[in-house]
Amino acid sequence: MIAPEAFCQALKQAGVQLFAGVPDSLLANLCAYIDDHCTAQEHIITANEGNAVALAAGYHLATGRYACVYMQNSGLGNTINPLTSLTDPEVYRIPLLMVIGWRGEPGVKDEPQHVKQGRITPAQLDLLEIPYWILEADSDLSETLSAALTRMTQSNAPVALLVRKDTFSKYKSTRLSNANLPAADLPAANYSLTREMALATLLELSGDDLVVSTTGKTSREVFELRASKGEAQRDFLTVGAMGHTASIALGVALGNPDKRVICIDGDGSLLMHLGALPIIGSLKPANLIHVLLNNGAHESVGGQPTVAHSLDFHAITMACGYSGYRQASTTDEIAQAWASLSGSSGPALLEITIAVGSRDDLGRPTSTPEENKRAFMRAADV
Repeated sequence: MIAPEAFCQALKQAGVQLFAGVPDSLLANLCAYIDDHCTAQEHIITANEGNAVALAAGYHLATGRYACVYMQNSGLGNTINPLTSLTDPEVYRIPLLMVIGWRGEPGVKDEPQHVKQGRITPAQLDLLEIPYWILEADSDLSETLSAALTRMTQSNAPVALLVRKDTFSKYKSTRLSNANLPAADLPAANYSLTREMALATLLELSGDDLVVSTTGKTSREVFELRASKGEAQRDFLTVGAMGHTASIALGVALGNPDKRVICIDGDGSLLMHLGALPIIGSLKPANLIHVLLNNGAHESVGGQPTVAHSLDFHAITMACGYSGYRQASTTDEIAQAWASLSGSSGPALLEITIAVGSRDDLGRPTSTPEENKRAFMRAADV
């Protein structure tokens, strides 16, 4: 396996001085090492992958140096616009190194939402005309990096490393504990409410409402909570499409105005496409309650921090045209906030501040995405 330290040192020696991107579980050990050994100016966790490409371009324009942009392959879609209209050799010709976690690689067992993306990832890079090299545990790191970086500097254009599962050796972050719990100086450490406790309270309060839940552990916990109580599935589990949960919920709310719709979002997801908020505010769906579970972390892929704890979501949502806002950090406060928001016209945001962490035995949905879709549509009386 390749040591994250060796990888990062080799990049820095080659003139790569900035790291930016969105964390990925396949790259978790690499991301943890980068976060531990880079300053805030050298490592930037961006809201989405396209942001990271643009950031890398600006950095090169100002310094002549290079940036490494890391991501999961599901984030390639967010990069297409800046890759084709900014950094491309036929436009500004800006070099950068992309490090892409290859989820859903053919022949490697993975979740349904990763299968097609994994199958088409090489073809996507070919279509974008971005040269790529596959990096795996037994790759010759020096040879692979030399080939990729030489091509990058000679062509003045993006190149990519497609990283297979289990390529990087284990690295234990000095900032995160072995349970993905933050160090004592991180804001989420001040909160005792777990996501699962918050979800259990919300599902109890929501009754027959339609629920749209965000990707990652949130939807996994929603599924298990329903199953543990023997309740019928009425939740759309957004297992992929990170960042689009609020827009899906908006579509549901507009399409079914006679039912209340609960959007259960995460801070990493909400930040990824924050522009959804003013659209929701402008349309003013009276039947939409937007719940933000804010733990200040990309927990599902390793616990890397977001900037969500430093943001005033009350001010943001009011400026975007939301009708109401409440904040909670205990189950009692959730109930109180719910009583206030559910009795008024939406859209409203309920921000729930939670701790980072989940059960070690947390499972995954046993139903297929299509089965989940059908159950949700039945609940919506379609």
